Amino acid sequence: MKEVLIYTVDYCPFCKKAEMLLNQKNVKYKKVNITENEKEYRQKLSQYYDIKGKVTVPQIIIDGRRIGGSDDLERLSLSGELDKLLKD
Repeated sequence: MKEVLIYTVDYCPFCKKAEMLLNQKNVKYKKVNITENEKEYRQKLSQYYDIKGKVTVPQIIIDGRRIGGSDDLERLSLSGELDKLLKD
């Protein structure tokens, strides 16, 4: 499996939804909780991944590639593309 990162905040229901989907698929991932330094991390994510507009959470990264948020993860899962992305 490839490296999966998920940037989250404590109060976000979409973050919990994304984590639940990853857990259901038995995907090992590293969770980066940005609640304490949210503004700083959102700014860094915007710059690093060239995100235009507001940076939402969760931000899900698979093997260095930003795939987006919870809805994007769900779409990838339903289409079968998530499994392809996660394969070595």
